[in-house]
Amino acid sequence: MPRNARKKSATTSEEPGDPRAREALKPTLTLAREIYDQLDRGEIPRMRLPLRTKQNIEFQMRDGVWKLGRALGTRSARKLDGALMLLRTFYLVEFINEMARTNKTSTLRELYYISEGWEDSKFHSEDESNLLIEDLEVLCERLREDFRLHPEENGASVIGDLTLKERNRKGVVKRINCRDDVGDGGYALPYNVEKEKIEFEKTGAKFVIAIECGGMVDRLAENGFDEQHDAILLHLKGQPARSTRRFLKRLHEELDLPVVVFTDGDPWSFRIFASVAFGAVKTAHISQYLATPGAEFLGVTASDIENYDLPSDKLSEQDIKALQAELTDPRFKTADWRSEIELMLKNGKKAEQQSLAKYGLNYVTDTYLPEKLTEMGVL
Repeated sequence: MPRNARKKSATTSEEPGDPRAREALKPTLTLAREIYDQLDRGEIPRMRLPLRTKQNIEFQMRDGVWKLGRALGTRSARKLDGALMLLRTFYLVEFINEMARTNKTSTLRELYYISEGWEDSKFHSEDESNLLIEDLEVLCERLREDFRLHPEENGASVIGDLTLKERNRKGVVKRINCRDDVGDGGYALPYNVEKEKIEFEKTGAKFVIAIECGGMVDRLAENGFDEQHDAILLHLKGQPARSTRRFLKRLHEELDLPVVVFTDGDPWSFRIFASVAFGAVKTAHISQYLATPGAEFLGVTASDIENYDLPSDKLSEQDIKALQAELTDPRFKTADWRSEIELMLKNGKKAEQQSLAKYGLNYVTDTYLPEKLTEMGVL
């Protein structure tokens, strides 16, 4: 090819890298122009952002999720801390743009250490860098994964008749069935579960059961529960990662699959369910991407502890305080939830999922889950 032809081809081709990250960062261009104009007018630069405080977080009854309110705060260079945060914001934007150009990603921890090269603008703790990333999510109304940033750990594991297409790091698309093409641990979710990374192809499943404990996932898989009842098993790994909640939401909305949540019977596990169904205070600014309001709580409930005569432990003082707080939490406002919380407080008992093994290794799959799911109308 002639040299001038190669040159013409290069100049007319699209900008290399990740267009999604560049698209996500477009609001920062507007911010940069505003800061430039303020400096040009001799003004102290400032930016406005929704306040991410408990006082500015509202539970939207219509949507059933936590959302940020309308109160705004000003980040100004009038004081040194404000000036440094503005400077860090633009360092961060430039870093993300560079990753987009070179098709790189970064963990949150790596970003913290990258800032060591920002001289006086470096972060003093990882909490500072994480908060700034959340500010960027609010400003751009996008997920941090859109900025090619992710935590150290990946999301959950999935077992069941779900066929998907995953684009690997080399851009090769692989077709995977989450039951037939994986090992005992199931399909491991990557940190990014958006459509350009994972595409759902087909499923024979009728519902998704999201499970708190890995041991219970193994029990259901070993007993063939997913095959017998056409279920997708998803391991929450305790308080679920954002990619896990996002994946559940996609399964529910795109494949029209009911989602039920199976956890231990204690106040902290109730909050795991609430984060899946309604979102959490910390991520209220992105609840529309993470929360699945249609999710239902399966158990273990306070009633289950009594009805199935399960082995239990005594509530601690911290448990009691957490349950009392949940009585005023709008996520637990229904009569059923209030009744269950009050019963747990009255009886002073909590129980683990594995307590069902009192009746044998098959009891949870042969008796407990079929009874509960039939009662809920899922089976």
